[in-house]
Amino acid sequence: MTLQTFYFDVKDGVPVRDRVGTPFRRNSEAIEHSKELAARLRKERPGSEPGLIVSVLDQSGREIHQEVVHRAAI
Repeated sequence: MTLQTFYFDVKDGVPVRDRVGTPFRRNSEAIEHSKELAARLRKERPGSEPGLIVSVLDQSGREIHQEVVHRAAI
């Protein structure tokens, strides 16, 4: 199986684009990586930026997953 480049944009209304990307073989590996990124952001920025998410994009630019870091306030 060949490697694909996945991008991990961080959004809280305005996206911060991942311009480099990270190679993975499967979507599931990229999604697992987004969970690790979200956990790290939760630890580094507890309680900040309600509505913060990590958006996973495949190499064609299609969003395949959103991982919530901090839920938006209701």
